[in-house]
Amino acid sequence: MATSFVHLHLHTEYSMLDGAARVGDVIATAAADGQPAVGITDHGNMYGVLDFYSAARDAGIKPIIGMEAYFVTASRFDRPRRDEHDIFHLTLLAANDAGYRNLMKLSSLAYLEGFFYKPRIDFELLERHCEGLLATSGCLGSAVCQQLLAGDEAGGRDLAARFQDVLGREQFFIELQDHGLADQARVNPALVRIARELDAPLLATNDSHYTHREDAEAHDALLCVQTAST
Repeated sequence: MATSFVHLHLHTEYSMLDGAARVGDVIATAAADGQPAVGITDHGNMYGVLDFYSAARDAGIKPIIGMEAYFVTASRFDRPRRDEHDIFHLTLLAANDAGYRNLMKLSSLAYLEGFFYKPRIDFELLERHCEGLLATSGCLGSAVCQQLLAGDEAGGRDLAARFQDVLGREQFFIELQDHGLADQARVNPALVRIARELDAPLLATNDSHYTHREDAEAHDALLCVQTAST
């Protein structure tokens, strides 16, 4: 069996003040590594998609178009107080042309209808524009993982089941990440249990924000700019 790895959770320079991976570097490095495809999942936008698609096709690897959406479990029209406002991450990937078109719809409507601190989508929008999309349970910032971190495994399972009902059994993945973080070590066993209970496929990702190991310090500085910290 052939062994390969494809990044399906990847932030480029278009994840503003968060991603430090330039599109050209990402594609060149993936191609040099023999990766057959590479994904793009920038925060709340699809600004980098055209450059990413063109560079990947020129390099002979398959571009997988996605977005890490900002998601609210209530309504995108709500305008709560900031300290009462929970915004989660939701990883979305286009499986086909219909999925790409729906990603564009979701990205646009998140700004036009859901913008409040962040461009937000909700279950109602996802239900309307889910054709051709794949979704995952997401990173530690996702709705599912936040329930697990709060000690509510049943609540996390119920949210995962709702995403599964919206997307379909084969289109919703339980996402696993291991970056040596204590919180990931806490939630991963529960995520595996949820995957088994829901008969949901597993997906291992690396929440990639820069291209080369030596870029870590520069990325750390970028985050300091974003968070006004040292």
